[in-house]
Amino acid sequence: METSSNLQAEPTANSPKYQDSVSGMLRATMGSVEERDEEQEDEGDEEMRDGGVLFYVNRGGLPVDEDTWERMWRHVARIHPDGDALGKGIRGAPDLPKIPLPSVPTYQPTTAIPLRLEAIQKYIRELQYNHTGTQFFEIKKSRPLTALMDIAKEMTREALPIKCLEAVILGIYLTNSMPAVERFPLSFKSQFSGNYFHHIVLGVHSAGRFGALGMSRREELMFKPLEHRTLMDLVQDFEGAYRGYWHTLRKIKIGQYVSHDPHSVEQIEWKHSVLDVDGLSKEELRKELERHTRDMRLKIGKPAPPSPTKDRRNSMGSPLRGPGSPIRRISRVDRRPSGEKKALEQKASGDMSVYQIRV
Repeated sequence: METSSNLQAEPTANSPKYQDSVSGMLRATMGSVEERDEEQEDEGDEEMRDGGVLFYVNRGGLPVDEDTWERMWRHVARIHPDGDALGKGIRGAPDLPKIPLPSVPTYQPTTAIPLRLEAIQKYIRELQYNHTGTQFFEIKKSRPLTALMDIAKEMTREALPIKCLEAVILGIYLTNSMPAVERFPLSFKSQFSGNYFHHIVLGVHSAGRFGALGMSRREELMFKPLEHRTLMDLVQDFEGAYRGYWHTLRKIKIGQYVSHDPHSVEQIEWKHSVLDVDGLSKEELRKELERHTRDMRLKIGKPAPPSPTKDRRNSMGSPLRGPGSPIRRISRVDRRPSGEKKALEQKASGDMSVYQIRV
């Protein structure tokens, strides 16, 4: 039995030791949550969250297997206001209307680049945003470009609703035949009422102008016409759109130009520059974006790794139907973080703490 001299008194709720302990645990918890969100965004988990809302990823390829199909409907019943009645009404309907399949855009050789991009965006929009809570196409960012292009081909065949990351891969596929158009991933992390939201579009650059292709619940957060003079102008356009939905833009990640070779085995560089928006002044952000623009121009002159032989390409197969490729993370050495992270803000009070505007 221990004597009282060997026992330490437990800290009270008002003691400095107790408060330091609690604040330390909170910082560790919030840090681990944010780190987990970053890892989840990179590779994807079976269950993913955006703004605290759960969604699933179909990892079994197409056609969708029975377990994934039933899980999707159970999830719809949980997240839709009409609950289980919605699923029963659709699945029990004897004669559902046929959904028209959008056609992949084609152009004349003389069609101007801006018009081609508008046609591609129109096609992406016609596929419609996927509100089911189950992403139909599994996108692993660590896959080589040729494997991701196989998935894009499958998207055009199946014509299913898609989410923002799938739209980026599809946009790359549909612009591969446009050597005058450079493409790069542009992703955003925003905050609303204490929750974080992730979004990504495909940035495009041609004839000295920037624009974007993509998919979103919000019209202002996908297509941007090819009319922005600088990358800063494009980013500010998106930032203004976020403000219109009461979101605060926290972080921007910008990748390098993507190869036009659909058989390339190189990986897409998703995060060449990582910019903490709230840690940078407007002038600092402009300089970082100018530096990134120069880095992208420098890559154009660098030779890409050789494409695989025809036999090798055939042996790779579709990533949706074969075993998964080994995961190889892009080295963090090449990434360019900027700015310092600020302390996490407290959740908004009042009505905004229970209502989420999802983008």
